[in-house]
Amino acid sequence: MVSFLYPFKKLLKKGLGPRGSRGPESDGANRPGPLPRSLDDTLRIVKEALGGSPDLVIRRISMMINRRPHQTAIVYIDGLADPKELLESLLADSGDMQANLKSAGDVEPLRLIRQYLLKVGQVNGVSDLGTLYHAILSGDTCILLDGASEAIAAGTGSAKDRNITEPASQAVLRGPREGFAETLRTNTALIRRKIKNPNLWMETRRIGDVTKTDVAIMYIKGIVNDKTVNEVRQRLDRIRIDSILESGYIEELIQDETYTPFPTIFNTERPDAVAGGLLEGRIAILVDGTPFVLVVPALFTHFLQTPEDYYQRADISSFLRILRYVCLFIALFGPAAYIAVTTFHQEMIPTPLLLSVIAAREGIPFPAFVEAFLMEITFEILREAGVRMPRTVGQAVSIVGALVIGQSAVEAGLVGPAMVIVVSITAISNFVIPSYNMGISIRMIRFPFMILAATFGLYGILIGSIVMVLHLCSLRSFGVPYMAPFAPFIVEDQKDNIFRLPRWAMVTRPRYSSDGNPVREKERPPGKPGR
Repeated sequence: MVSFLYPFKKLLKKGLGPRGSRGPESDGANRPGPLPRSLDDTLRIVKEALGGSPDLVIRRISMMINRRPHQTAIVYIDGLADPKELLESLLADSGDMQANLKSAGDVEPLRLIRQYLLKVGQVNGVSDLGTLYHAILSGDTCILLDGASEAIAAGTGSAKDRNITEPASQAVLRGPREGFAETLRTNTALIRRKIKNPNLWMETRRIGDVTKTDVAIMYIKGIVNDKTVNEVRQRLDRIRIDSILESGYIEELIQDETYTPFPTIFNTERPDAVAGGLLEGRIAILVDGTPFVLVVPALFTHFLQTPEDYYQRADISSFLRILRYVCLFIALFGPAAYIAVTTFHQEMIPTPLLLSVIAAREGIPFPAFVEAFLMEITFEILREAGVRMPRTVGQAVSIVGALVIGQSAVEAGLVGPAMVIVVSITAISNFVIPSYNMGISIRMIRFPFMILAATFGLYGILIGSIVMVLHLCSLRSFGVPYMAPFAPFIVEDQKDNIFRLPRWAMVTRPRYSSDGNPVREKERPPGKPGR
């Protein structure tokens, strides 16, 4: 379906450079290098590197250490750091502090400050300029001593964080009403609150030559497939780009296939969804500055499932999943099927209904394809306008606009009432799909199917379906077949696919993701569950 893009693949790579190509090199002031021993030289370099920014605060003090005065500088960014506690520790002139300094003997000044003076929790050593810049711009307060080739970075970050609220893009019917925030440490803490296990490992790295964005990967050791973890590490380490502002940057740079309308990486802002994925042997990728967390590998079935499926009874969850699959087919083939039947296959319509459709279409100057195309474009415009407008008026404008435009189009004789009904049901069915990314993909693919239906009828829909299925079966998500457990067909994983079996019957994890620990619950002895 998207094979026409492949001839341009080499041209795109040639013009845009390799995936995640590195931007222009930084100037000399920002290049990493050893920390100068002279305090004046270090402060001058820091001021030049930051362009003399007014929010750069430098407090110079003289400290008596080992009976000798030492010129010291405290450097931080106003608004990012809260050095109040640290300043109180350094500037305190109490008898206890003096006793500690005398009992320490002849010790290096930096070591003495770290062991006896600082009261903050996180204290790290800094030995080069690159680490110094990152510490300052991350909200740490750095302590510099004249004559020392190393500095101290104390964790004093005080960046204001958004309160933990209910996810805005994913409605919560039953379950925790908490969503991720924009701070990396807040998001990792939300996951650790749900999985209190020492095997929940986390690795961090900085990506982006300019932004130096913190990116973390989380997985459960002993459950996750080690090959998948290594693949995630390699793809992240291959990224060479100047900025990472949102997890969408990472998603586009590490996805398996670019030329496909289907998403191969799952994103969510619900901690319970991420925790559920980790317990199945999947990997979470968290990016500082965004509430959307990536989960890999992501399969086609994951985009039609919600965390509420596991909070309700199995029969209710199975019914809702079947309803989603039905709505998926309606959203994909609804207008195309109507176009094909009314244009080429009128014999498939019952005679009374056919007469009603013909009477309703009398006087309409456009064929069925043009009707459907006009109505679909109109609904897409209204939907996008409703998203971009203020929330107080966006929903009202989209609903009222759809009603007014639909009724006016019918009264003006531009489209038939049946077409308005078909397009409306199609639009409503699209909202049933839980994943926003998958919903957009279905909306995009709907138009090629409409063209095939207007050209070849049901045969065109059949050909397009075959091509789409072949394309889906060729996709991979970090080495895992995208259509698993449908293709390849895995009998053991059908217990949590279209149907969800009762909790006591889901004793094993999915085979495609878990490696060393496939059993999630010991099998119960024969008899009724819970006894």
